[in-house]
Amino acid sequence: MATFVLVPGAWHGAWCYKRVTPLLRQAGHEVYPLTLTGLADRSHLCDDSVNLSTHIDDVVNLLQWEELSDVILVGHSYAGVVLGGVAEKAADRLGALVFLDAFMPAAGQSMIDISPREVPDTGTLPPYTAAGMKVNEADQAWVDAMVTPQPVHTYTEPLDAADAYLTVARKVYVRTTFPSAGWQAAYEQYSADPAWETHLVDCGHDLMIDKPAELAQILLGVA
Repeated sequence: MATFVLVPGAWHGAWCYKRVTPLLRQAGHEVYPLTLTGLADRSHLCDDSVNLSTHIDDVVNLLQWEELSDVILVGHSYAGVVLGGVAEKAADRLGALVFLDAFMPAAGQSMIDISPREVPDTGTLPPYTAAGMKVNEADQAWVDAMVTPQPVHTYTEPLDAADAYLTVARKVYVRTTFPSAGWQAAYEQYSADPAWETHLVDCGHDLMIDKPAELAQILLGVA
């Protein structure tokens, strides 16, 4: 039995994995879909104290208090940076890292450095539309109703260090066909690196919504 911790990207919550979670559990694995502080079912906690460190601690504390080890830690999009921070604090609890169309951690960089956009000094960032993220048409209204504003300091706080994730035994990068120069460059880099396993899924950016069965099969292959 494997243990999965599923971390959503910006504006999303644990709800985005609701189609993948039962597929992994039906295969006999433990699954912990996580909502980061200030988002979705934890949106009542959204204020200017929430930053990248908060989200890293959300995951580290789950690993600690649920007494989890040899975890397959999965992160979508923005959560790639969160995974990098988690590895700095809890690499000994991780058996594999799975990056889903994810931004890759770089020491001293914030999300604004990696993915530039105009941001306010305080408050939140409004979500992109589901159509803009190429979510399938049938689910666009649902996704637009479910996403919540992102605490701005999760995007502006830089990551202190970012190389411990490279020490995790198994590293997987899953790319979608959503157009993005940054994610494509990461996919091509890791496809050429024998230390990484890579997959390509033909769908929009929210692959856990568009292709849950295909994503579950990839994750089961990591278990």
